[in-house]
Amino acid sequence: MGEYNCSLLSNGEGSAQVNQHRQDQTALYTQLVISIALGLGAFLTFCTLRPRWTGLYAARKRQKNAASKLPALPDTFFGWIPVLYRITEEQVLASAGLDAYVFLSFFKMAAKFLAVTFFFALVIILPVNVHYMNYSFPPGNVPQTLDYSPNPEILLSTTSLPLPEGLDIMVKGGNKTYPSSLLWMYVVFAYLFTSLAMYLLVTTTQRIIKIRQEYLGSQTTVTDRTIRLSGIPSEMRDEEKIKETVENLEIGKVESVILCRNWKELDDMMVQRLVFLRKLEEAWTVHLGYSRTESTQASRERAQSRAAAREDAPLLRDGDDHEQSHAVSHGQERPKTRIWYGFLGLQSRRVDAIDYFEERLRRLDEKIKTIRKKDFKPTPLAFVTLDSVAACQMAVQATMDPRPMQLLANPAPAPSDVVWQNAYLTRSSRITRAWSVTLIILVLTVFWTALLVPIAGLVSLKSICSVWPQLAFSLDSNPISQSLVATGLPTALISLLTVLVPFLYYWLSTQQGMLSQGDVEMSLISKNFFFTFFNLFVLFTIFGTASISYAKFSNTLAGASKDASEIARKLATSLQDLDYFYINLIILQALGLFPFRLLEFGSVALYPITLIGAKTPRDYAELVQPPVFSYGFYLPQALLIFVICTVYSVLQSSWLILFFGLIYFLVGNFIYKYQLLYAMDHRQHSTGQAWLIICNCVLIGLIVFEVAMAGLLALQTAFYRSILILPLLAGTIWFSIFFRRTFDPLMKFIALRSLHSKAPFGDTSPGESRYERETDRGRAVDEDDETGLRYINPNLIIPLEEIWLATTHANGSSHINGLQEGV
Repeated sequence: MGEYNCSLLSNGEGSAQVNQHRQDQTALYTQLVISIALGLGAFLTFCTLRPRWTGLYAARKRQKNAASKLPALPDTFFGWIPVLYRITEEQVLASAGLDAYVFLSFFKMAAKFLAVTFFFALVIILPVNVHYMNYSFPPGNVPQTLDYSPNPEILLSTTSLPLPEGLDIMVKGGNKTYPSSLLWMYVVFAYLFTSLAMYLLVTTTQRIIKIRQEYLGSQTTVTDRTIRLSGIPSEMRDEEKIKETVENLEIGKVESVILCRNWKELDDMMVQRLVFLRKLEEAWTVHLGYSRTESTQASRERAQSRAAAREDAPLLRDGDDHEQSHAVSHGQERPKTRIWYGFLGLQSRRVDAIDYFEERLRRLDEKIKTIRKKDFKPTPLAFVTLDSVAACQMAVQATMDPRPMQLLANPAPAPSDVVWQNAYLTRSSRITRAWSVTLIILVLTVFWTALLVPIAGLVSLKSICSVWPQLAFSLDSNPISQSLVATGLPTALISLLTVLVPFLYYWLSTQQGMLSQGDVEMSLISKNFFFTFFNLFVLFTIFGTASISYAKFSNTLAGASKDASEIARKLATSLQDLDYFYINLIILQALGLFPFRLLEFGSVALYPITLIGAKTPRDYAELVQPPVFSYGFYLPQALLIFVICTVYSVLQSSWLILFFGLIYFLVGNFIYKYQLLYAMDHRQHSTGQAWLIICNCVLIGLIVFEVAMAGLLALQTAFYRSILILPLLAGTIWFSIFFRRTFDPLMKFIALRSLHSKAPFGDTSPGESRYERETDRGRAVDEDDETGLRYINPNLIIPLEEIWLATTHANGSSHINGLQEGV
């Protein structure tokens, strides 16, 4: 094998900049073609399937009462688009709740910010770069050669940085001087864009607070009148004592007290019972020899009607509503199962599976009936329901006990949102779980970092050459292949990580012992944003232009850890080299992958796989459940795109990044609006608490933007201008502290003056506000599922489920029966 000289690659230094520029633009056009082809194909497929698969693409509209007031979408190919566009914010709030309203508000705020910054980038920044930096516009108009004046102290091999003060650009065919005064453009736009982001953040937050206060202040559900009281001393762990203590505070009367107890034994039995129940259903299915005959549409309709039933209602009923079954009978021999017994379970024998599991269920049901009457050990947590919302808000906004860590009052989640298995965990157990998960995340961060180093190395041919020179030179001779490997492959891998890693972090969030599903959702948003921002942006940017050799990676990491300024310089240097990479990433997300989310490609692709493993009627009913929308899976990626656009808003390629970023948020707002209103179920509700996380992430993005601007100016030896960024950085940090102290309480609590009915949407007729009409007379959509429920562990009161079994009558009709009576 011959020797390969990596310095001969076309993306080296000096005059090879022109080749590198051509390669970047080839990658851009290739990514555009691929993304548009993927996205257009997915969108047209969705438009074709939407009127045919209404059970999937209109699942929420069909099963949620809150969505019944939404306008029906036409079955025409494109007719649904203008109808969806005309749905107002009030309708979104009334139908989908505060969380959906806040989520879509972020997309609208981001679109406004990017529209303004794109205007300045197109009108001012781009002409300056074209005139003084020989920047090609439109893309593809590449100069034949570039001849930079040599400077041993400044690297001129990059294409996105202005030159140092006083240095001339010598362009063949004419000399152009880049005045040092134009470096003030970076300082001015850093202040302007930061001020714009702060202004939009404050105005949007004020609007959300106003809506939230009126939205929650006009309702009196059980959730709004209940506090979560933790840190209860051992001598007070009795319902009557807790009631007496709270009423002695003279803030209101106590309607009920639910003291959480150690129900672990009962909860474990209920989990074990469900396992045996499924095995018994499978045994009966095998014995009766069922084969699935009914359509997916019928299954989905029955599953959705069952999901709309009350939690304490029987899960199965005989009657005409189950005339279409999942199966028809083809009798088989009774199935067998192997049981293990004797010393260390080493002996076994095969027994009748139906008789065995029926007997196990009968014994387990008797134990459950007995243990439900048991007096469980109390825990230091209780749900106290007061007689008014005002009394509840006074309790959660005040300090109830002079002793630290005792009688801590917090707003209670909805009864249906409580994770009762975590209600009896001790404080030490919660702390241990939280620290354990934090340690695991730190270990994973190191692992992701090591994994991203070779992915980042794919961006540079010289990095590839250091490991696989044959491949590097082969790609160097084929621009299309190079763009696919150096740009398409890394962006695809990054996108894949943003899809898969959240599932791991979701599992970690469920292990922390949080009391509500809403808390789990908020924790998932924070974890996933940390992963996307720190690993996929900061570390990827810092090491994106380094060789993929781990030795060099370790040296780079060590140097950055010793000197904080080294991080800023590395970030500033790498940002310019990765501009086209991030442009291609945004193009892929906005034009290529967003339409696949509208198509719900994951649910459609996994359906045949899960169908193979489905056997029982319960399996088929679960198979056709509508997909669940989780903000923790989708919001962090949007926040990352916003941070990237903010950081690149002043650089040479800013107009491209801001343009495609604007498309990303416009398309994302439309697609997520459809999914939240019509297609997907979003069960966890946090009454808009995600906005606090959004604001913190936006402020972090501004700080990174300012650090990058200071680093860029320092690399230009414009130290005075770089120093002028420091007051902006200090002001942003102060603003973040001020913002948190000012707005956080209003996003967590309800002001006492808001506890009345007031029309937030204009003049209305006396006695009824437009807001009350829009939101079903003021009742929050977020609490519809818990209306009429109470705070109690469902395993204490719910009927024991019957098995789901389809039987065939003599006339050929069939329905699903229950073979066991519920208790």
